Amino acid sequence: MSAVIDSTPGAPPSDKPRRSERLASQGVRLGRSPAAELLRRILVTVVPPLVGIGFLLLVWQAISLNNTAFPSPAVTWAEAVKLFADPFYDKGPNDQGIGWNILASLKRVAVGFGLAALVGIPLGFIIGRFKFMAAMFNPIISLLKPVSPLAWLPIGLLVFKAANPAAIWSIFICSIWPMIVNTAVGVQRVPQDYMNVARVLNLSEWKIFTKILLPSVLPYMLTGVRLAIGTAWLVIVAAEMLTGGVGIGFWVWDEWNNLNVPHIIIAIVVIGVVGLILEQALVALARAVTYADPGH
Repeated sequence: MSAVIDSTPGAPPSDKPRRSERLASQGVRLGRSPAAELLRRILVTVVPPLVGIGFLLLVWQAISLNNTAFPSPAVTWAEAVKLFADPFYDKGPNDQGIGWNILASLKRVAVGFGLAALVGIPLGFIIGRFKFMAAMFNPIISLLKPVSPLAWLPIGLLVFKAANPAAIWSIFICSIWPMIVNTAVGVQRVPQDYMNVARVLNLSEWKIFTKILLPSVLPYMLTGVRLAIGTAWLVIVAAEMLTGGVGIGFWVWDEWNNLNVPHIIIAIVVIGVVGLILEQALVALARAVTYADPGH
């Protein structure tokens, strides 16, 4: 009974120092050492991805055991070593190394994506800045944005009469929407106090753009750019399967016609790696040119 009474909140605190205080007075550190903290961070960062990759390889191996037409990870690795031993060979327009096909696809993406940025980002600023322009363009964007990118490919073939500009057109039309929408949303979310100050100071439209809108909208704009580059890389692979020529999409389709499944799996991995590199490059750019929000 006395033990229960002594543990009540009203009991006077004991003068005996706590264990942590006694250990600290003796020079004993209870926190992790720097080496242990570094090891913990490495384990937390490295181990989960390795476990995920190992799980994927196990599933892959199990599928290959049950389906003899599906290559195992070891067979695919051996083919990849041969393939990347000379990725830039050139034996004619229909027989080029995987390196040339990747470069051809990246070139198309760069052209289509660049044109989309030149048109979409300024248009996003205009739509976000002026209500009349927003009311004019919003129905058009809402109508065309959900259309599948490949649905635009026949229009490109009809207009341009060639496969390469038609593929670039498909990239352009699918990349422009994220840039327009995100840029316009960023402009509309600029605090009204900033615009009131600009009105009081009688700033020109150019000053408002360079001093107020651009710094505030940059995070939104780069988010749209990052979404657009992922969509562009996704579309070019599908478009090249339909248009032919040199490109990673056509290379995948050609390997399927040859029933070379290991090369198809290698191409899938390459497409994923290139897309990841493009996205991470834009994420690094966004971190370099934007400021951290102190409220988060």
